[in-house]
Amino acid sequence: MHQYLFFIGDFPIRAYGLVLSLSIILATGVAYFLAKQDGRWHEHIVNLGIICGISGIIGARLWDVFFFDFAYYGNHLNEIFYVWQGGMAIQGGVLFGVIAGIIYARHYKIDVLALADIIAPAIILGQALGRCANLLNGDAFGAPTGGSFGIIYPVTTLAYKTYGNQPLWPAEVWEGQLDFVIFALLLIFRAFPHAKGQAFSLYIMLYSLVRFGLEFLRGDYAHPVFLSFTSAQTTSIITFILALSLFIYCGVKFKDNNQTNQTSSIKSKRRRGK
Repeated sequence: MHQYLFFIGDFPIRAYGLVLSLSIILATGVAYFLAKQDGRWHEHIVNLGIICGISGIIGARLWDVFFFDFAYYGNHLNEIFYVWQGGMAIQGGVLFGVIAGIIYARHYKIDVLALADIIAPAIILGQALGRCANLLNGDAFGAPTGGSFGIIYPVTTLAYKTYGNQPLWPAEVWEGQLDFVIFALLLIFRAFPHAKGQAFSLYIMLYSLVRFGLEFLRGDYAHPVFLSFTSAQTTSIITFILALSLFIYCGVKFKDNNQTNQTSSIKSKRRRGK
């Protein structure tokens, strides 16, 4: 676990920034592959990756500052932009990235739900790789395990400054691993008949469940804000309900068009193969 990979003069090359950048690049590449395979809108994917990636970073930072740690940043406004210290809320990143994607799609008259279905696996893949960045940086860490097992972070990390040399639950590691599972489940789901919008809805539901459960092991932002739930758990409950509603709505709204759209897509692929 290394926060600093190497230095160029006095300028540090941080593992967090490098892996986070790679997560955006690789997620964009996978999204391009999926869109190319589907036969629609692949020419927009790189632009979307850049726009949504930047929007996601801004959203993740602002969400963390204002919803998780404003008591601190309210008195340290100059540190709001110190993203290399950690403090990026993935839920805010997804929200801002999705909003940016919707604006872009509407501008170019792209079917928002259909595009979201195509790139949903790429989004969760980017999240999984992003958790690797958290591990290397020593943030998004777990609470003390109370035993001899767990992760002991280096003295330079926020995790160590918070809990010292106590072994902590590998919350960010398990979340990254479960994100890879969601990635596989979404690919499997897309291979079977489904209504437009349901793949993206399923992504939101699965991730909300994962985040809700792992919050019980988190040690960075564990203070309850609603009943006995943390900010992330409260957000997970809300997003799960909204995604489930969208999943059911799409199943009813687009049920009759599903088979027609899949048949058209298959014919389109066959024409391109000739």
